Amino acid sequence: LQGAELWKRFHEIGTEMIITKAGRRMFPAMRVKISGLDPHQQYYIAMDIVPVDNKRYRYVYHSSKWMVAGNADSPVPPRVYIHPDSPASGETWMRQVISFDKLKLTNNELDDQGHIILHSMHKYQPRVHVIRKDCGDDLSPIKPIPAGEGVKAFSFPETVFTTVTAYQNQQVT
Repeated sequence: LQGAELWKRFHEIGTEMIITKAGRRMFPAMRVKISGLDPHQQYYIAMDIVPVDNKRYRYVYHSSKWMVAGNADSPVPPRVYIHPDSPASGETWMRQVISFDKLKLTNNELDDQGHIILHSMHKYQPRVHVIRKDCGDDLSPIKPIPAGEGVKAFSFPETVFTTVTAYQNQQVT
């Protein structure tokens, strides 16, 4: 994870990500450096964002804390952001920082722009996937990530966030 220090600072106070109908870029953006790939093999790099639990949250101002407010809303159809440089050789991926700064989050369940659809006031975890090209034949923004040999997922505990339509915690603002 690149920019891990910034992620950790946000994580300590409770990272919040703004989501809008039109779609909003993540801040901080997910950026990763990958090693250990076969330089001559082709890979897709993709990201999805999964619920951390089945709870809905609310922000309690007088204690400056997120509290469980009930059960999660019913899950939205899974969306996958396929990195625009995909597919590329292992050599290409390993020599650059892979940035997901174009990915946008939305609360519009009818979104047709390819944004990741999330519910507000829920906790989520971004996951980065490295998919060997021959395993990614079925890869689609509207299907779950394929599983099995040739597919690896990576997540970082400090990137968990709560979705909001406006920042709740003054420290995050």
